[in-house]
Amino acid sequence: MKNYTQVYVKNSMEAAETYCRAFGAEITFEIKNDSGTAYEHCELSVNGDGFLAIGEAKNPCDIELVHKMKWETMTFNVFEMGAEESVRRALDVLRDGGLVLEEIHELPWSRCCATVIDRYGVCWWISI
Repeated sequence: MKNYTQVYVKNSMEAAETYCRAFGAEITFEIKNDSGTAYEHCELSVNGDGFLAIGEAKNPCDIELVHKMKWETMTFNVFEMGAEESVRRALDVLRDGGLVLEEIHELPWSRCCATVIDRYGVCWWISI
């Protein structure tokens, strides 16, 4: 059995580019809508392994409210990123237009981690 995570966001094509920059991912499969302005389905991979699927949200999401309320209804945990530099790069990309809930810090189970809700309303916990 496999579990493949998918997010539905507004501006799905921009989101895919953002996540590629943040995590060193690449688009490995894509189906765009008829006008070519959004993804019906897009798959990202890191080092050949499936990482995340993205689709255009059909309903609006009030990102300002998500940030204001600091909603963490679901968090994507990206861990074993290899180096503190990778965590810092991802945080720098995801914080642009987003809301950092926890700056880089140390926990008993991670010497370098952070939590951020990105500009699309997706919450990420990133760790070395």
